[in-house]
Amino acid sequence: MAAVTRLHGWRLPWAQLGGFGQGLWSNVLNPKAASVYLTLVPQFLTSSHPIAPQIVTLAVAVVLVWLLFSTTVVAAARTAIDTPRFRRGMSRLAGAVLVTLGVRTATAS
Repeated sequence: MAAVTRLHGWRLPWAQLGGFGQGLWSNVLNPKAASVYLTLVPQFLTSSHPIAPQIVTLAVAVVLVWLLFSTTVVAAARTAIDTPRFRRGMSRLAGAVLVTLGVRTATAS
């Protein structure tokens, strides 16, 4: 599905940023991400060292770990999902679930 670039005749400001830019802005503007960061960061900082370098180091480490983890999981999932064997198995499973639900519905009083 293509990304929405126009809404009621107006061009959306983030449309020219591409996927990375849109993802970046959605994370930066997400209040949940900010609240989690603000609640977790203070417990990893020490007052005996300058705060700014600690915050930058922690932010880079968290972002790198999260991005590497999520990228690895998505790549592995795509590799698994993109096989005919997986699709055949999912079709069989979905069919079995639908038949089971149909039988259950037919026998319900």
